[in-house]
Amino acid sequence: MAVPERYLDDSFFEHDMRPTTRTWLKHIGFLLLTLVTTTIAGTLFPFGLIQTLPYDSDPQTLSEILQFISSLPARYVDLIATTIHLLATDIKYLKYGLSFSVSLLIILTSHEMGHYVACRIYKVDATLPYFIPTPPMIGPAGTFGAFIRIRSPMPSRKAVFDIGVSGPIAGFIALIPIAIIGVATMQPATAQQVANSGGIVFSDPLLMQLLAYVHGIDLQVSSGNAFYFAAWVGLLVTALNLIPSGQLDGGHAIYAVLGKTIHRWTGLIAFVLMAVLSILGWVYFNSPSGFLIAVLLGVMMRIRHPEPRDRSPLGAARTAVAVLTLLIFALCFLPFPIQIR
Repeated sequence: MAVPERYLDDSFFEHDMRPTTRTWLKHIGFLLLTLVTTTIAGTLFPFGLIQTLPYDSDPQTLSEILQFISSLPARYVDLIATTIHLLATDIKYLKYGLSFSVSLLIILTSHEMGHYVACRIYKVDATLPYFIPTPPMIGPAGTFGAFIRIRSPMPSRKAVFDIGVSGPIAGFIALIPIAIIGVATMQPATAQQVANSGGIVFSDPLLMQLLAYVHGIDLQVSSGNAFYFAAWVGLLVTALNLIPSGQLDGGHAIYAVLGKTIHRWTGLIAFVLMAVLSILGWVYFNSPSGFLIAVLLGVMMRIRHPEPRDRSPLGAARTAVAVLTLLIFALCFLPFPIQIR
């Protein structure tokens, strides 16, 4: 995601945009920490081999419920410690965890570097990618993604468009081989894997369905693997970024192609549709994920989009790229990514 700052004026700040050694070390530090958290998360339920926080009783009374809640921090620490021990001592877990984390970080890095390279081409001052590590299970994939911060005004509508769409396109290209490996190596789900799923079902984006059809794989009876789940998360991130709202990448594209008024209306329509879909998803599919997307879009509606200085038309070539990004969105987007049965 490319996030412009609020500017004090419309001047372009001429200064050295090259990152310093200290800056490189800071960003690499966040990347390595995210590698650690995503490796742990990729080994844990629902993506990995280790089930989470098992308990022997079903609390019924108020005291039992309070005791259960109070035990969660200690059990969480024990789970993470056990997972780290397994990663350090059992190559099977380490291989699986790294397959997930490295694949996911390749997708996220490609996405953000697409934005960053486009910024450098247009001489727009931007930071290196900030990776956001999260405690495993709090951020289910061990990360809330990554972003770059744009620190100078956009020079033109063409720059807004190119910087906006370059990230999703680069990330989508990077995830295709990972998705192919994930689908091609899927195995039929065992009875134990079905029992350990906790009733959580990952809906399959259109891209996954097409790849499964090509490989003769029945996704309904197959078990996901590290590459599949990394690509699945990457597809979800790409879809969210391409929603035409606010300063999401899709919002940048709509603003550049159709202007400020249409950008405002598409953001409102996207929010209303997602709010309705979140309710329908909860009622009919036991899917709470739509509410989080609706909240994100509600926040994005309130963020003003910076105006470029040059408002010249984009031309036919970029219009064709806009259609391509719409196709990518269709291949990635799911209204109810996770269902609970």
